Amino acid sequence: MVSPTGADQGFRSAHRLHKTDEYSSVFAFRRALRGRFYMLHYRPNGLDTARLGVVVAKKLAKRANVRNLVKRIAREIFRRQRIELPAMDLVVRLNAPVAKATRAEINLDLLSLLQRLPRQ
Repeated sequence: MVSPTGADQGFRSAHRLHKTDEYSSVFAFRRALRGRFYMLHYRPNGLDTARLGVVVAKKLAKRANVRNLVKRIAREIFRRQRIELPAMDLVVRLNAPVAKATRAEINLDLLSLLQRLPRQ
């Protein structure tokens, strides 16, 4: 998908973290931002684009449909914001139960975390 500005807004394989080692390296870098619902772990990746991984524990979202919703929201916000983000590997992790949260609250939480990322 191409935005009106001509920038690619897709969420291709090149924009995702796939392997356990990729997730582990981000967690091992030990840099994170904490929001109300999410925790955003980050690590510079030396590539020309940001990449995303999402982790949602059953402990915080018991039902599969809630876990899938949280992941879908995270991927969609990343997809729209990717061209403005620094070249980093990001792991978005659910940090608090979202049972009583609205979608707008979840969206705003992740947007504010992405805006707080250090720019290089």
